[in-house]
Amino acid sequence: MNRLRASLIGLMLLSLTSCGFTPLYAAPGVASGISTIAISAPQGRSGFLLRQSLGDAFAHDASAPTAYRLALSYNEQKIPRGVRVDSVANRYELVLTVGYILTTASGTPAKTGKVQARVTYDSADQPYASIAAEQDGQERAAAEAARQIQIELATWMASNKPT
Repeated sequence: MNRLRASLIGLMLLSLTSCGFTPLYAAPGVASGISTIAISAPQGRSGFLLRQSLGDAFAHDASAPTAYRLALSYNEQKIPRGVRVDSVANRYELVLTVGYILTTASGTPAKTGKVQARVTYDSADQPYASIAAEQDGQERAAAEAARQIQIELATWMASNKPT
C-alpha cells in the first residue's frame, strides 16, 4: 500500500514538472524584486501593523539598493454585527481597506491597487478583553491585507518582468 502511494505521489510530481508549472516565487525576478521594496506606511496602529507584516512578507534586503517604494494609505471601519437583547453590540466586523502605490526608485509610478480585508471579533463586557479582541482583529486584518498586496505585487512582477 505504501509503495503504491509513493508511486502515485511520484507520478503526480513528475506530471507537474513536465507541464511547465512554476511556483509564483520561483518566477524569474520575483523574489529579488520583492526584497528590494521599501515600505512607507501612515501613522497609527494599523499602519504600523501593515508595515510590519509587509516587511516580513517581502524579506527586505537592506544590503541591496532599493528598486521600488511602496506607499500605503488605509481606511478602517468598525461595523457592529451582533446585537444583544439590550441593544449593545457584542460582535463587530472590521473592514480594512488599503490603497497602495508602487513607484520605481526614480519616482515613476509602476503599479497601483487597492485591497480589502474583513475580519470579525467578539466584544466582551470586560473593557480589557474588548480592547484585546479589537487589537487582535486589527492584527488579523493587517496580515490579510499584507498577504493580498504581496500576492498582487508578486503576480505583477512575474507577468510584467520589471527591470
